[in-house]
Amino acid sequence: MHRRWLFLSAAAALIVVALVVVLLPDDETDAGRTAATPVADAPAKVSPSTGSPSPSDSASTASAKPSAKVTPPKASAGATSASAKPSPTDRPQAASAGASLAGRIRPGVTYEGLATFYDSDGGGACLYDPSGDVMTGAMNSTDYETAKACGAYVSVRAANGTSITVRITNECPGDCAPGQIDLSAEAFAELADPTLGRIAITWKLVSPGNSGTMSVRYKTGSSRYWCGIQAIGHRNPVARLEVRAGSGWRQLSRTDYNYFISEDGTGCGGAIRITDIFGERLTVDGIAIRPDVVQPTSVQFARH
Repeated sequence: MHRRWLFLSAAAALIVVALVVVLLPDDETDAGRTAATPVADAPAKVSPSTGSPSPSDSASTASAKPSAKVTPPKASAGATSASAKPSPTDRPQAASAGASLAGRIRPGVTYEGLATFYDSDGGGACLYDPSGDVMTGAMNSTDYETAKACGAYVSVRAANGTSITVRITNECPGDCAPGQIDLSAEAFAELADPTLGRIAITWKLVSPGNSGTMSVRYKTGSSRYWCGIQAIGHRNPVARLEVRAGSGWRQLSRTDYNYFISEDGTGCGGAIRITDIFGERLTVDGIAIRPDVVQPTSVQFARH
């Protein structure tokens, strides 16, 4: 009996030892898994004021930020293709300090191009009346810029040093490249022998001294329900034309045929405010709706 008890005790001890040996690795493995749980499993702390992670966010949030600032590559100075080389009027030009409303043609900038010629009577796309003024020119479509060049005075200089001043009254579409001016035959003859056909020129905007006063004209078909308004004889290029609308002013859109249009008749027959590229505003009142009649004013832009 005693032996049997000893045998059972020994067997029980062996079973206990075996259980300890079997269970011990699992306990250690569970402990290892607990210690390796990533902090990212916890929700990120979000600042209520911005909705973005705060500086105390988890390591995973921080690692999502770029490790280095990426700087876009700079274009090389000579990246322009020779086949698409822009003319001077295609290149960005520094704006004149006093002409913030200027378009492509800006005061103080000299442009390069070609001069050609055609038979001109002073009329053309700007819809000015034909006149005895033979010192005129047609501006290429790019620099014409939806009639912004209409009425501008430009000084044109040939390679031989001869220069003339012409007024832009027309547009030269098609074959005329940016920078090119199609002069009246008389103006071209002042610069070079007409048999040359075309010559290299430089040109720039000018503000002439003797230009009289401006006139205003309502387009054919104008009424108090619809009207087109044109400024004529302005010393400097016109940037805006506005009409009185209640207690304020309404800016009218400009067409490529050099009229400012009021589609619904707003301001037709009322006060008109004309602004040049230098920002000078001139107000004209008392201009009745008389279609296709040039009506003089007593105002003119200052010389620059």
